[in-house]
Amino acid sequence: MDRPKRTGVFARLRSWAKAIKTDVVALYLAVRHPHVPWYAKLAAATVAAYALSPIDLIPDFIPVLGYLDDVILVPLGILLAVRLIPSGLMDELRATARQRAQRPVSQVGALAIVILWIAAAILLLWAFWPRRVS
Repeated sequence: MDRPKRTGVFARLRSWAKAIKTDVVALYLAVRHPHVPWYAKLAAATVAAYALSPIDLIPDFIPVLGYLDDVILVPLGILLAVRLIPSGLMDELRATARQRAQRPVSQVGALAIVILWIAAAILLLWAFWPRRVS
């Protein structure tokens, strides 16, 4: 039995999330592109730094309000940065971002990162595990 296609709110949210992901990669590319104006590069870099920073305007541990800055400020920052980039250039950057998303994912690279995380966890356990003092 085929699953019915999702329509309505969930389909729009999924589409919106995909567009945001494409725009974030496009903004990353914009920061490095020589034809993007400096002020657009500054906006793109600021949005990326804020989105990835562990320090928020409103701390995440505050119920509801803690995540509102991430849900509202980051998309607004992305929108601002996208509008500062000339539209033809932004279309080109989005196309490059979509091409990058279609590339195969390196399983060897993913495995290497997983191994590094496991090694770091083992090292931390070894360093902080209580030892008997004789």
